Amino acid sequence: MKYNGYTIYATRVFLVAATVLLMQGCGFLKSKFGGGKGKSGDVGITNGEVTATARKGYKQTTPYGMVLIPSGSFIMGQADEDVAATQINMNRRVTISSFYMDDTEITNHEYRQYVNALLADSVSVMGEEEIIAKYYPDTTVWKNDFTYHNGDPMLEYYFAHPAFDTYPVVGVSWRSAQHFCQWRTNLYNDYRTKEGMVQSPRFRLPSEAEWEWAARGGKPGAKYPWGNPYVANGKGCYLANFKPQRGNFDADGYPYTAPANAYNPNDYGLYNMAGNVAEWCRDAFAENSNAIVWDMNPDNQNPDEPRKVVRGGSWKDIAYYLETGTRYYEYEDQKRSYIGFRCVMDNLEGRTAAARNRGVRSNAKRR
Repeated sequence: MKYNGYTIYATRVFLVAATVLLMQGCGFLKSKFGGGKGKSGDVGITNGEVTATARKGYKQTTPYGMVLIPSGSFIMGQADEDVAATQINMNRRVTISSFYMDDTEITNHEYRQYVNALLADSVSVMGEEEIIAKYYPDTTVWKNDFTYHNGDPMLEYYFAHPAFDTYPVVGVSWRSAQHFCQWRTNLYNDYRTKEGMVQSPRFRLPSEAEWEWAARGGKPGAKYPWGNPYVANGKGCYLANFKPQRGNFDADGYPYTAPANAYNPNDYGLYNMAGNVAEWCRDAFAENSNAIVWDMNPDNQNPDEPRKVVRGGSWKDIAYYLETGTRYYEYEDQKRSYIGFRCVMDNLEGRTAAARNRGVRSNAKRR
């Protein structure tokens, strides 16, 4: 069958008209292009024209206890000699968007609010045994982690006693930390919804790239959060809580953990990014992570990999593990006496370099 030019033109006109009618029937033209009455009261529509601009009144506020970490680019990876010859953290330039981060590790008293809320609100759904087994801190880690060690006093008092309220929580798995972030998000956004406010981005664990960028505190190539190259100041005072001497855990002032705001913060206002307790990151661990993640906000979320990245070193570790570029892992369901965590939140208003701030503290937390 042959078609002349007129037939083809008529067919095209018919198809366009049918499309317009279909879009009108779906309400697309009315809502998108101001069809219908076009009243000035329509949101983003004035006198039949699209006049939508930014919605008024939105400003992302800094959550309590967090500091703003600016966006930037840095050389991620080993900041000094790879003494263990691991070759699992080769240097690479990456870019990180701005985010908020807890200025300290999550403390015992903060985590207690979470488990108390679960026991009060979720027992009928989850059951008390499941809550205790999965999400309550495992206090037996103070004995189980070390052979021939008198951990009884820490087992009995560390999480329960008010003397340790401001110390970092330990004995929580990566899965528990993830669930805490979800609960904290729901708690925050439920309040904002009741107050008629826009919902906030969620709390979450930091990626290891975000963690390293924050730990360096704006110091390119910094070996430690306070800079280079020593673990003590000019007076001989240690700058973090770790194992500074063989068999002498007390030389830095604390035989076990220290209060979450002990020692001086780095230049972003973050405490104990080295030592005290190591910290869970969101990433699955991979020896060749540089080859599988992008250089813009690198993040390796692999649910099939049970090994999760741990950063920062702890009260029981030597100085090598305190370095900003040292990476290692633990299994996601393991609970240790030397691993805790802190949360981050995306900064939606500071996603460009022009919107950077300098990480100013907005709330005096746990002082």
